[in-house]
Order: sequence, then structure tokens, then C-alpha cells
Amino acid sequence: MPTTSTTEINQLLSPDRIRIGLPGTSKADVINALVDVLAGHPAIDSIETVRRAIFSREEMMSTGVGKGLGLPHAKTDAAQETIAAFATTESPVEFGAIDDEPVHLLLLLVGPEADKSHHIKILGRISRLVSRDDLRSDLRDAASADDVLRLLKDGEADLRQ
Repeated sequence: MPTTSTTEINQLLSPDRIRIGLPGTSKADVINALVDVLAGHPAIDSIETVRRAIFSREEMMSTGVGKGLGLPHAKTDAAQETIAAFATTESPVEFGAIDDEPVHLLLLLVGPEADKSHHIKILGRISRLVSRDDLRSDLRDAASADDVLRLLKDGEADLRQ
């Protein structure tokens, strides 16, 4: 995947990296389950190194960005390119979010250390995208991975307008 500033979130995902109704009762449970979704991806050299990087970032400050969204992310040389995984949770999960609201939506982002500016641009794009109440609600109600991809693609088209 070329790293350009116009990378759309739906381009970083594929149906096999989306989970609907992810089980787990704690922040650690759902993050671990979402990291596991990346196991075996050709861009990931070591899933355990990715896991450690995600949790290390989480220790610095919660990635519960508010409005029911958790955005666990990290930069690590164990990732050869920027990829993502997405999940709706089976039930609300306490995440230490900045607004003290539990998380229902998770988007995990991991990319190489050398691609910091791209990583930051993608995080900003995600924040703008999911700041819309209607999109967050639609994502929570999504019945399939294809629904999630369609909603994200449509949402990003709206951002361009």
C-alpha cells in the first residue's frame, strides 16, 4: 500500500480485519482480541511486538478519544505498512476515555516507525470521520464487515465534499 496523505480509512481495512460484536469485558480483553485480528497479516513481522507497542502506547495515555470510540494505535518496526482493524463491541467497555463514556467502537491502527507523519494524518482523518454522531450510530448498528466498509467509504466521501 503506498503511503500517501490521501489514504482513506476503508483502504486500510478488509472484511477479515473487521469484527462485529467483539466479546470482552475489559479494555485489555478487547485490545488483545483486536490485535489478534492482525495475526498472520503479511505486513506484520511479529504480532507480539505489535501487541507490546499498542499496550505501551496505551500506558502513556488512554486512546479512548470520547464519544464511544477507542483508537488504540502504535508505530513499530514490526509493521511493514500501515494497517487497521475495526470492531464493534458486544457490550460497552470501560476504556478510561477522555469523556468517561464506555467504548462501543474500536479502530486499531499500526504502522512503521518511519512513517510517523502518515500515521498522524490517518489518526486526524479518523477523528474527523467519527466525530459525526450519525456515522458512529450507524457503525454501532452495522450487521456485517461489508456494512462497516460501506459506511466508512461513504463517510469519507462526505469529508471530501
